[in-house]
Amino acid sequence: MHSKSSQMPEPPVVAIIGGGVSGAGVAYHLARATRDAPPVILVFEPRADLGRGLAYDTDDPAHRINVPAAKMSLQPDELGEFQAWIEARDAVADDPEAKRPEGLLFPRRRLFGEYVASLLKPLLEDGRVRHCRAAVTGVERRSGRWSIRDDKGGVTEADIVAIATSHPPPAAPGRLASRLAGHPRFVADTTKPGALDVIRPHDRVLVIGNGLTAADVVASLAQRGHDGPVTAISRRGLRSRGHAPVPQPLFGDFLADAAHSAGSLLAGIRAAIEAAKAEGISWHGVIDQVRAQGYELWQALPVAERRRLVRHLRPYWDVHRFRIAPQVEAVLDAAVAAGRLEILAGSVADARIEGELILCTLQPRHQRQPLEQSYDAVIVTTGPAHGGILDTQPWLAALAANGHLSLDPTGLGLACTGHSQAIGPSGEADPSLLISGPLARGTFGELMGLPQVTEHAFFVATEIAEKLLATKMRPA
Repeated sequence: MHSKSSQMPEPPVVAIIGGGVSGAGVAYHLARATRDAPPVILVFEPRADLGRGLAYDTDDPAHRINVPAAKMSLQPDELGEFQAWIEARDAVADDPEAKRPEGLLFPRRRLFGEYVASLLKPLLEDGRVRHCRAAVTGVERRSGRWSIRDDKGGVTEADIVAIATSHPPPAAPGRLASRLAGHPRFVADTTKPGALDVIRPHDRVLVIGNGLTAADVVASLAQRGHDGPVTAISRRGLRSRGHAPVPQPLFGDFLADAAHSAGSLLAGIRAAIEAAKAEGISWHGVIDQVRAQGYELWQALPVAERRRLVRHLRPYWDVHRFRIAPQVEAVLDAAVAAGRLEILAGSVADARIEGELILCTLQPRHQRQPLEQSYDAVIVTTGPAHGGILDTQPWLAALAANGHLSLDPTGLGLACTGHSQAIGPSGEADPSLLISGPLARGTFGELMGLPQVTEHAFFVATEIAEKLLATKMRPA
C-alpha cells in the first residue's frame, strides 16, 4: 500500500472502525481539521450510509429522537444545525406528529441519520473520507502499524485506529437466554430488523427492562395494532421520564464544591431540585446542568465512588437523563390508563417453555411470595451489556488478549486515558489506538446521548489531528 520508491511520502492512514454517529463524527471533524495536509481517512461500516449506526438506522415510524431537534447536531458549536437542515428541506412534511404544540420538533429517528449522512456525502465524493463497506474481522499490531482485516477479504495498513463501534447487544438476565432460546416469540435483541414481527396482536407480553428501549417497544407494538396486555419489569420499576412542557433554564452549580462521593453528589442534586422548585424551575433544569458539568463531576469521583454510582444510582440517572419523546410518552400514558401496561418492580427469577406459552416466575421487589405468570412473548430491553463488550466481536477480544485493550474498572466499556487513548492490561496507553463514543464513558462519564457523543467525536478528531501534525513536524 505504501511505495518506498515514491518521491513524495504517502499520507498517514487513519482507520475508524464503526460508522455510526461517533465514527462518522470523527471522520467529519478530522477531514475538516486536516484540510492542509489530509490523511487517508477510512471508515469501516457495513451499512450503506455513514452516520446512521444502530440508533438511526430504523424504519420504525414509532422510533423518535428523544431530544428536541434544536439540541441535536454534529457540530458542538452549532446546536441548531439539525433543525435548520429539517426546515430547509421541509423534512417533516409527511410527519405531522413531529411538531409539538409548544413548537419543539421530535422527528422520527431515521431523519437524524439522513442529516449526518448528508454532511458526510461531499467528503465521500471528493475522497477526503473513504467508506469501506465491510465488517472488521481482525486488528493486529505489525511493524509499528495496524493491520486490519475485513470480511470482504481486504487487508488495510493504518497508522492510527479509532474504535467507534456500536453498543453491545443487551444480555438476558440469568439463565433466560438458554431457557427460552427455542421459543419463537422470545426476542433477545430488539435492534435486529423485524425483531417485533413475531408478536401477534393479542399476545400477552413481558418486557424485561423499563428504559428507553422498553418505551420504544411499547410504542412500536401500539403502532402495529397490538392490544394485548404488557408487563414491563425492572429491578426498581422506574419508568423513563418525559420532557418539561416548556424548556427549563439550567439550574445549580455542582463544580464550585465538587462532590467526591456518590452520596454527596446525590445530596447536592436533591438540594438543587428543591431550590429550583422554589423558583418555579422543574427538575429538568437541574439534571441538564449535571449533564453539562458531567465530565468534571465524573473526574472528581474516585474509581470506587464511580462504581458505587453505577451500581446504585445509574438507573435513577438514566430515567431522568434519557427522556422519552412526548409522542412516546403519550402512548405509554394511554396504555397505563387503559390498564394494558403494568409497570412492575422486581426480577424474573425463572422461566420455562410450556407448549406455546412462556411460564415465568416473577419476584416482586417488596414481596416475599413470587408470582407465577404465563406469557405469549418475552422481549429483552435491558440496555447495552457494556461489561461484555470484549466478547461481542472476536477482534476486540484478540486486541485485549494481545495487550492493547482492557475493560474499564467501572464496567462501562473500554479503559482509556483522558486523551481517549486505549489502555491495555498492563496499564500502558497506546497513542495510536483511540476509543470514540459510548465505549469511552467509563473515563468521560456521560457519553450515551447527544450532544455528548458529538462533542466527544470532535474531541477525538482533534486529538488525532494533533498527533498527525506532531508526527509531520518531528524531524526525521
